[in-house]
Amino acid sequence: MTSFPSQQTIPEALIRTQQRINEACKAAKRSPNEVTLMAVSKTKPLSDVMAAYDHGQRHFGENYLQDALNKIEHCSHDDIEWHFIGAIQSNKTKTIAAQFDWVHTLDRQKIAQRLSQHRPPHLPPLKVLIQVNISNESNKSGVTLEALDALVNQVSQLPNLLLCGLMCIPAADQSESVQHEAFNKMAAARDQLNHHYPSIQHLSMGMSGDLSSAIACGSTMVRIGTDIFGSRNPAPTPKS
Repeated sequence: MTSFPSQQTIPEALIRTQQRINEACKAAKRSPNEVTLMAVSKTKPLSDVMAAYDHGQRHFGENYLQDALNKIEHCSHDDIEWHFIGAIQSNKTKTIAAQFDWVHTLDRQKIAQRLSQHRPPHLPPLKVLIQVNISNESNKSGVTLEALDALVNQVSQLPNLLLCGLMCIPAADQSESVQHEAFNKMAAARDQLNHHYPSIQHLSMGMSGDLSSAIACGSTMVRIGTDIFGSRNPAPTPKS
């Protein structure tokens, strides 16, 4: 049985989370319509996704491919948008390209080329975000700010991808002011790129703990899991 903060149901948690977004937008003098709530449903059962969908949630984020495929198959409403937010292995690019609407974790030209190659021709271009290692952590994926321009140029030329923006996960153990600085760097990078690449508009940044700071710095998409679905279940065991 899923455990929720203060015994909330999923609909109650969604309402509470949207209220947090609205309050953060009001403080930042932004419209709540500028910020998309992505419900991070990784490791959660199909029933939880359906409960959120029935309450109006349409964007869902998944880290684990095999776990996600069952949900995508059985929750195939046309208005759902599935976001892949996990590490991308080369041998998974064909399936990811065919099954997802968004990819948030693109950080290599090789992976970009494979995603474009495998995107089915009957589908619109795959929306992708480049993951930036904004805190320069050795154990975290993502391209550095210094290498960002080169990767953007490469990805923007691929025919079956639509480069929509940037994503980051700042170091969790940093102070609020340091995280705020990281988010501002992301916003500055997005704004600079947008002059040359108009499709680069989104910033996927902000989770339960730093939602307000991310929105204050310009986030257009926040990734919320525990505050909606409760404590995380163990990650599924990869299939060989």
